[in-house]
Amino acid sequence: MRIWTQWWSWVEPLRAACSRSRSFLWLLAALAGISIRSDLLGVTSIVRALGLSGYCYDRLLDFFHSKAVDPDALCRCWVKTVFARMAGIYRVNGRPVLLGDGIKIPKRGHKMPAVKLLHQVSDSNTKPEYIMGHSIQAVSVLVSAASSFFAVPLSARIHEGLVFTNRDQRTLPNKFLSLVEALGIAEPVYLVADAYYACHTMALGLIQAGSHLISRLRKNSVAFEPIPPTEAKSRRGRPKLYGCKVRLFTLFETSDDRWITVSSPVYGEKDVLIRYLCVDLLWRPIRRLARFVLVEHPDRGRIILLCTDLSLNPIEIIRLYALRFKIELSFKQAVRTLGAYAYHFWMRAMDEIGSRSGDQYLHRKTDQYRDAIRRKLAAYHRYIQIALISLGVLQCIATTTPALVWSSFGSWLCTIRPGIPPSELVVMIALRNSLPDFLIASGPGHLLRKFLRDRLDLNRAEGFRLAG
Repeated sequence: MRIWTQWWSWVEPLRAACSRSRSFLWLLAALAGISIRSDLLGVTSIVRALGLSGYCYDRLLDFFHSKAVDPDALCRCWVKTVFARMAGIYRVNGRPVLLGDGIKIPKRGHKMPAVKLLHQVSDSNTKPEYIMGHSIQAVSVLVSAASSFFAVPLSARIHEGLVFTNRDQRTLPNKFLSLVEALGIAEPVYLVADAYYACHTMALGLIQAGSHLISRLRKNSVAFEPIPPTEAKSRRGRPKLYGCKVRLFTLFETSDDRWITVSSPVYGEKDVLIRYLCVDLLWRPIRRLARFVLVEHPDRGRIILLCTDLSLNPIEIIRLYALRFKIELSFKQAVRTLGAYAYHFWMRAMDEIGSRSGDQYLHRKTDQYRDAIRRKLAAYHRYIQIALISLGVLQCIATTTPALVWSSFGSWLCTIRPGIPPSELVVMIALRNSLPDFLIASGPGHLLRKFLRDRLDLNRAEGFRLAG
């Protein structure tokens, strides 16, 4: 049961986000159920995984819809715990590295708030171009473990589909910036994001907070030469702000002496040579100098990277952007291993939406209807936040105590590699195998132990097995 002692040490600090002890116990039950379940069918899978009695299904539904646990407060408490206990947070120039991206989750519910028609831009032929679903933006922190990296999820929110008032003119970058600020990180960071976030809102918002943006630019991006200082008498009128326009992608065709050939710093690549060009030019969206790194890879082609920190080494910029794909792996684990977005909360009183509808406008609805929509949206956010914390706890256990995970695994894998921490699925299996020992033992977590034992259904195989 030592692995459950580790699990308890990561979730115990979340008590500060709960208004009552009973709310904290239901939070622990949800975290434990999501962390060990073998199927991803919403709240019912939590009841099955823990062997709980049938009435606990309604109690869990009430918990996810209750205001007793605020998703934002829970997020800040989780961020504080990760930054206080996780020694492997990857830092550059003393700053932690955050990864940001969006994910679209298919939902066909005709009575689910925020479901809308979404366009998917992907090269994969397994993804349809348009889906009905929820548009979610997420933030993770990059953590190094042995010779590998994890993107530990911090928070995710639904940022499209609902318009409560026409006065709300915030764009998706505005909402994503608010999500980053709501984490409550008290130190400047590097945020690595995709080309969608290379805009005025994100760059200036981060700079004003003392942080910096690392992103990719589109092929048609332009920059400007700075105005050279001159001692000549200035002319009448407004002084020029920008010099000659530079179409960045055309620099790949130049035979500039500043091009440098080096070994690829991309994670996982060996014996690969790339060439890059680093230039500091004026970027019109922020009206100041930015660093542009043009990279030519023998297999991956050409890419233009942007960094608002002029002191950051271009090799480090390439390395950090190459690690951005770790958040994609985190999405994969959240969807396929833990079912972080497999919620099925319907709203009976909601107006039915069409099969290809867009945003749901609520400015002419009653206050009671809008409050009901907000309650349902908060339930989605609460479920997502708890599931992401479960995923983060699995990753933290895998990176801090890998030997303990393998000793509790109790099965066999042909791909156990030295220097690579166990996967989230391996930690889930280890926790699932050790749960009966945890329920009959003594030590940390006695409140949760008693809470679960009192609710076991001994007439079902799951509850009978856990009761020993």
